[in-house]
Amino acid sequence: MALRNIVTNDMEFLGKKSRPVTNFDDKLATLVEDMRETLRKAQGAGLAAPQVGVLRRIFIADIHCDGTEYKEFINPEIISSSGKNDKYYEGCLSFPGRSFHIVRADKITMRAQNVKGETFAFEADDFVARCLQHEFDHLEGITIPMIGEEVFENE
Repeated sequence: MALRNIVTNDMEFLGKKSRPVTNFDDKLATLVEDMRETLRKAQGAGLAAPQVGVLRRIFIADIHCDGTEYKEFINPEIISSSGKNDKYYEGCLSFPGRSFHIVRADKITMRAQNVKGETFAFEADDFVARCLQHEFDHLEGITIPMIGEEVFENE
């Protein structure tokens, strides 16, 4: 396992759409493990492959919000969403020190693949649903400065 550098403040690169994963091999497994280790070290809620310089449809999320389980989502799709959640400000490891107000769905169901290529469905609500949507946006080339209203400390 190796720590990867996190791409910061590069709107041109982070604004690119990621390509699907087609090879479920040792190289993919290594990338996923590196991303897990990088996310643990950064103490974030999620990390998408573009944030470590790889334009592939992969992200890792802390699904219990406590650092005990990091799940990979490869070639994810949001298959349903409902509700409205605007109670959190969002930050991003690629835009350190900045916060944004963004309205997101309160509940989502996502379909994705794991590192072995096996398909699964995952339901999430509240903060975890927000995290999954945030990371999914990265794969679409959408960053929080593009869609959110920046919040400054004195507001």
